[in-house]
Amino acid sequence: MLYRPPKQPKLPPFKKRQKTASVHLAVQDAFKFLAKLKNSSVDLIVSSPPYCMGKEYDKSASIDDFIADHRKLAPLLVRVLKDGGSLCWQVGHHVHDGVVVPLDAIVYQIFSEQKDLYLRNRIIWTFGHGVHASRRFSGRHETILWFTKGRDYEFNLDSVRVPQKYPGKRHYKGPKKGEWSGNPRGKNPSDVWEIPNVKSRHVEKTAHPCQFPVALVQRVIRALVKPRGLVVDPFMGSGTSAVAATLEHRLFFGCDINRSYVKIARSRLRKLKGGEKSHRPLEEPIFTPRGTEAVASRPSHFWTQSSLDC
Repeated sequence: MLYRPPKQPKLPPFKKRQKTASVHLAVQDAFKFLAKLKNSSVDLIVSSPPYCMGKEYDKSASIDDFIADHRKLAPLLVRVLKDGGSLCWQVGHHVHDGVVVPLDAIVYQIFSEQKDLYLRNRIIWTFGHGVHASRRFSGRHETILWFTKGRDYEFNLDSVRVPQKYPGKRHYKGPKKGEWSGNPRGKNPSDVWEIPNVKSRHVEKTAHPCQFPVALVQRVIRALVKPRGLVVDPFMGSGTSAVAATLEHRLFFGCDINRSYVKIARSRLRKLKGGEKSHRPLEEPIFTPRGTEAVASRPSHFWTQSSLDC
């Protein structure tokens, strides 16, 4: 049976909905921004906070400051979440002098101390390209910690199913022997997501030094927020989550303390509503070289597997 992607809700095109104020962007400190939101008003908080790695948007390069900020953030985030709402916190690693600190371990410890906040998945986001390491294995993954506020929560699996790997597989025993064994709507995408990261020449690349891809947020939004639900990002950077929420017809509130990043976010939304290609679709297959491309051909001086085995 052919795979058919789940139908997304039919809504008017962007240009006919411009009078509806569905996106609010602010130049503001995250703590002040969250403090102004109403109690239990948000369906999904999705964000990637500064890692304290000395980037241009970091206020510190200290892991102690990362911990202190998250102890302040945790109660603010829980307060604004609806019962049944979700919190998706995307983090990587803090690396200093070659020593790695897994930030998701720190976030889990702090967030799990909050009442009624439960971890549902530790999602691994993996990608094929990045900085090459010479004294350790090159880092090629980050994580998303998905928490829910309460035990009853929104989760629409059918909206994010992916094609079956073996669609022709059948039950080989039992009362359903001979029948198709796979779900015709597709399979669960699992908790390991391979989505290309935003590097040079990527369609989404902006002046922001550390973007995450729109597709990453799209999958989260589709699964965890009903149409017209409210998505919030208190560290929105160049507006990736705003673009994803707009694509998925959800309301969005977001902020960043850097005015130039908010300006980039507004520009990205204008391009999206103007019909320009501004993102890599979630459904787009990851490119696999055929081996005939010049960049995929092995130069004669490159080692082969047999030489590596010697």
